[in-house]
Amino acid sequence: MISKIKDTSAQVIQQYKKSDPVKNDGEKSVGAGATAATEKVDLSAKAKDILRIRQILDETPDIREAKVQELKRQIETGTYTVDSDKVADKMVGEALIDIVA
Repeated sequence: MISKIKDTSAQVIQQYKKSDPVKNDGEKSVGAGATAATEKVDLSAKAKDILRIRQILDETPDIREAKVQELKRQIETGTYTVDSDKVADKMVGEALIDIVA
């Protein structure tokens, strides 16, 4: 599930790069007395948010060990139950997302 989120964020970043070119507010120094060219790149708030989310996702473990152990315990003791309504809702929701995307 996490990998799908990472893939989606990569797609969002790529779409953002295509639709909103990077602004270059700096000027290149050219002419008499200029020693070096300087450039300045300002990231928009949206790009900064995307980068911050990406960092959080990269730090999040792919496997939640406590959750896995709890599910194993429930299966072994016979107390694990499946909510068929939740499964059906999730399947329909994922199918709709696939159709729209």
